[in-house]
Amino acid sequence: MVADARVMLSEREANRLGVIQRVVGGAVPQALAAQQLGLSVRQVKRLCRDYKRDGAQALVSKRRGQPSNRRIAPERKNAILALVQQHYPDFGPQLASEYLLSQHGQRISAETLRGWLIEAGWWKAKKRRAARQHSPRERRGRRGELVQIDGSHHDWFEGRADKCCLIAFIDDATGEVLAARFFAGETTQAYLALLQAHVSCCGVPLAYYSDRHSIFTKHDSEDPEPTQFERALLQLHIEPICAHSPQAKGRVERLFQTLQDRLCKAMRLAGISDRQAANAWLPGYLAQHNERFALEPREREDAHRLYTGSEQALARICSVHHQRTLSAQLSCQFEGSQIWITPGQPHAPQGRSKVDIAQYADGRLELLYRGHPLAHKAYVVHEHLARKKLADGKSVNQRVDVLSQERRKIGKLKALIDMHDSMRAQGIQQPDTHVSTPPLGQAGYGLRPAQPSPSG
Repeated sequence: MVADARVMLSEREANRLGVIQRVVGGAVPQALAAQQLGLSVRQVKRLCRDYKRDGAQALVSKRRGQPSNRRIAPERKNAILALVQQHYPDFGPQLASEYLLSQHGQRISAETLRGWLIEAGWWKAKKRRAARQHSPRERRGRRGELVQIDGSHHDWFEGRADKCCLIAFIDDATGEVLAARFFAGETTQAYLALLQAHVSCCGVPLAYYSDRHSIFTKHDSEDPEPTQFERALLQLHIEPICAHSPQAKGRVERLFQTLQDRLCKAMRLAGISDRQAANAWLPGYLAQHNERFALEPREREDAHRLYTGSEQALARICSVHHQRTLSAQLSCQFEGSQIWITPGQPHAPQGRSKVDIAQYADGRLELLYRGHPLAHKAYVVHEHLARKKLADGKSVNQRVDVLSQERRKIGKLKALIDMHDSMRAQGIQQPDTHVSTPPLGQAGYGLRPAQPSPSG
């Protein structure tokens, strides 16, 4: 603001004042002044007349200090804030603005809503994001050239169900989520299941970009055997690429940051409280997510290749493979079970031959010899061997959590048995309320003495 004759002027008004003063002084013609100010000659004449009468005050906008003609009515503002408080109390301004439009037909800009929420004390202004220290890698040109894959362990159901892992495949060129699914943990079988879903839906990509977890690569450079996931990629002619840092695969990392906010809230509003329901509902949500966030690739050609095999062949590739040597009686052991090959088959191997065992996610086993399936029978011999003893850093917490839950259930059952035994010792047989621990100082709460027998 500029002070002139006891009047505070904005920069635009001060510039206009200087031109009008030169016009009034005869230094500048009115036509040139009109051209400089972007006004008509008639408007310049009016400003000169007002300036001669009122001085610099004539150049001050008459709307200063007055409410805008475009302001939103207080009634509508209060109604929108009531909707936010009732349905979206922990939503950010941008997300709340989207839901107000889609669910309630209220079109309000995110910035206007942000100001209202800050004014009401429901939202705190965030500091501006610091400048990037490293320039981001340029996106690939074609869809399907590079697909980033990762999993996120999070309380996706906000306490309504156990914590789980969301595994997602995101295209590097477009940011489109190509496949995603909730699993109990981040395991090889989970990634193979999502690989099968991706190939069935979109085709075979050129490369996958992952971290250096043991699911994707072996840390012993001298070990020639591929991991199960690497073996499946080799069979599908997909190049596995491992990143050296989380920042290198930042697109999938930022995807999870977005989903941990938006997806959790969407499932809450939809009443989703378990993994099965979430996986059935997820494709519809991802379609909306991709419509909102996915970009157009620089090149229109899709790099996904058509998968020409059968669904059964793809499912076989995306199962976990093991190799066993047959005995002279055409049998072998696998995870505590004794497996016998049914005799009389045209492609049956000889004794001491090596066979492949494909283990599917549902526990089904398939014996293969030179690519041909073999009929067989399996008998459980050592049940304890069927339980996996090895656990990696991403699955050990899940294993321990399951054990802890079992221990808590056993402890609760033992406490209930002890309480019943104590009740029987005191002659109390029939609780007249729900059996629970009585409050302190009320040992007989909720109990009544045993009914005397008719003979007594």
